[in-house]
Order: sequence, then C-alpha cells, then structure tokens
Amino acid sequence: MYTQNQSTVMEFILLGLSVDPFIQVVLFHIFLVVYMTTLTGNLLLILAVRADKHLHTSMYFFLSSLSFLDICYSSSIVPKMLVNFLSPKKSISFTGCAVQLFFSLLLGGTECMLLAFMAYDRYVAICIPLHYNMIMNAMASFRMISISWLSGCIVSSLDTYLTFRLKFCGPNIINHFFCELPLLIRLSCSDISTVNTLQLVGTAIFLFIPLSLILFSYIIIITAVMTIRLGKSKAFSTCISHLVVVIIFYGSAMFMYGRPKHLVTEDTDKKVSVFYTVITPMMNPLIYSLRNKDVQKAMMQLIRA
Repeated sequence: MYTQNQSTVMEFILLGLSVDPFIQVVLFHIFLVVYMTTLTGNLLLILAVRADKHLHTSMYFFLSSLSFLDICYSSSIVPKMLVNFLSPKKSISFTGCAVQLFFSLLLGGTECMLLAFMAYDRYVAICIPLHYNMIMNAMASFRMISISWLSGCIVSSLDTYLTFRLKFCGPNIINHFFCELPLLIRLSCSDISTVNTLQLVGTAIFLFIPLSLILFSYIIIITAVMTIRLGKSKAFSTCISHLVVVIIFYGSAMFMYGRPKHLVTEDTDKKVSVFYTVITPMMNPLIYSLRNKDVQKAMMQLIRA
C-alpha cells in the first residue's frame, strides 16, 4: 500500500475535537452512546428486513444494505476516536492511518453511490410503477450495490496508495479526529499535484455526479406526483426519508470536499465531519423507521420475538 522508507513520520497525532480533558471525557460518553445506538438501530433494521417476507423488495434490500454500510463506516472511525478521548497520547500508527483512510473513503464513497441508486429506485417505483418489479428485480438491485462497492474500492485504493507514497517529513499533527484525506495531503513534503487531481476526480464521481442524478430523479418524481389526484402524501412519504438522509450526508460531505481551498478551516471541518461520519449512520435507521409503518411493524415483531 505504501513504501514506509520514503517517510520519516512513523505515526500521526490526532488532536480530536477538544484538548480540554474534562470535555474529552464528556465527549467520550456522548459518542459511546451514539455509537451503540448506531450499531443497535442498524442491526435491528437489517434483522427486521430479513425476518419479514413482506419487506423482501429492492427498496428494503437497499435500505438493509445502507444499514450494513453505516455499521462499517461508523466502526472504521468511532472506536479509535473513543480510545483517543481517554488516551494521554492520541496517536495512530502510519499503517493504521493508511487503513483508516482506505476504509473511510471506501465506505463513504460507496454510500454516495448507494444513495443515488436508492433515488433511482424511488423514481422507478413512482414514475414507472407497472414495470417496477421487472426493472428493479433482485439481480438489478444486486448489480447496483456491487457497482457501488466496486467503484468505492477502486477510487479508495488509488487515493490511499498515492497518498501514502508521498513523503511525510513532519510535522505529524492532524487537527482532526481521524485520518481525513485533505488534511493528510497538507502534511506531505513532496509533490501533491497527482493526489490533488485524483481527489478532485473522486469528488466529482462520488459527490457531484450522484447528487446531480438524485436531484434530477426527484425533479421528475415531484413533477409526476403533482399530476396524481389521489395518493400524493403516500407517494411523497416514500421519498422524504431518503431526501432527509441525502441532505444531511451530502450537505456535510460537500462542505468538506467541495469547497474552494481558501475557505478551508480545520476547526470547522472536523465538526462538520461528525455529521457524515458519526451522526448520519445513527440517524438513518431512525429516519427510515419513523416514517415507514412497515419497518416499524417488522421491528416491533422482531423485538417481541
């Protein structure tokens, strides 16, 4: 993944969200609760979808895939952050940073693509309902999810490989709670033009293009729903949950990766990063279950069993 003798830096120091010891303890307990809620909520949603045969459709297949993705995404970042809250030396090894960067980019990029495919699923369900089962069959859904993971893996591998081929001569302090790509690049003492170019390409692939497709899908959906005399609220209710997730996830990710460099402020960045790395994975099962009676029913049956 990288050539370690190119670098004099053997580890990185993560400053985290605060340097105040008392606040760190408070944050530890808050994020521990958030993380446990994330694991519990997403796991319940996955089990509920698998247990209820009425939920064996592409919509819920995407939803359970999103929950699995959120468990992995949160677990790639939060456990190390919790350890560093209580550790006197808030460090991460060179290899550990590379692994964390790879998985955070892989899972974040995959989620961007998956949310776009979920918007397409809603478009087919509302605008072409008679052909929904034919278009969004099990094989098509599996292919879409596979494309999401494959594209995330390719770009993540390239970003991680090129980033850790760079020379890191010091300093090794990252003003963040995990190894975020833009901050790592700034610490390098070698030419970063190739990595910057790849980062721009990755931003276009995983943020701007999927978001454009999502917006285009919902413009068509809203136009189609407005022509429906009956059942407007039901049609909109299937989309609102997805839109809320898209706004929170893409809004914070675009703020982090889509801004001009002269507007970058590290203290603000790490607070915004909390939304798409920690808060969104916790909120997804809550958002979808609160607005979906079928999911609520399946979860209640699972809890009572």
